[in-house]
Amino acid sequence: MSTTVPPWAAADSYTAALHAGRGPLFLRRADGWLLPLEVERWCARADAVDLDVLDRCEGTVLDVGCGPGRLVAELSARGRTVLGIDVSEAAVDHTIRLGGQALRRSVFDPLPGEGRWDTVLLMDGNIGIGGDPAVLLERASRLLRPRGLLLAETATVDVDERVRVHITDARTATGSPFPWARLGTAALLRHARGWERAGQWTAGGREFLALRSRSASSTAEPAKRAAVTNSQRARKPSGDSPVPNR
Repeated sequence: MSTTVPPWAAADSYTAALHAGRGPLFLRRADGWLLPLEVERWCARADAVDLDVLDRCEGTVLDVGCGPGRLVAELSARGRTVLGIDVSEAAVDHTIRLGGQALRRSVFDPLPGEGRWDTVLLMDGNIGIGGDPAVLLERASRLLRPRGLLLAETATVDVDERVRVHITDARTATGSPFPWARLGTAALLRHARGWERAGQWTAGGREFLALRSRSASSTAEPAKRAAVTNSQRARKPSGDSPVPNR
């Protein structure tokens, strides 16, 4: 059964930027404020800061919002079991061209290996996916094995906001607005109830937080999950990439 692609996933400016490997590209709030998106870095090979994050990964890795796939490609080249997911067809195609495995899927869709991943990545601000960090963290805990590792990149400023944004190239905004969140490290820690802080560091002007999941998955469904799921689902592809049973 197919699901609805989030409005920004088919945004012409986003797809064009990924194909070109460069911006400018922004998230634009309703008040006109622009958040630059680092397309050039995303489309390049993993840099020294990325490599340090990947060195911290444990076992099998799920890269949520993998974008054009630099991290998936690097882990694949190391012989690691890794899967990228993204709601953008252009991003998934780019990841596969780099030699990585990727699915066009929302994190809120059914995914291979649920409850068995050793590490989940939320890089490049992807803690903002869905606009509700508590819901996203709960979903991540269900994807991970008990005591699994979440590696998240946070904002470099002390911020905790929920907004609706457009993708724009600074000339035109395409698609409908969609929910997003921006969190600094302190804000993410406030939302991470039931998680254990496993590390915190700064590198290359970027901020990171490592969290370890609870020993057993919660059985309670968060009240807002259905609403966020509906807004963030992507079209389900025809096949799944297998994840080894553990």
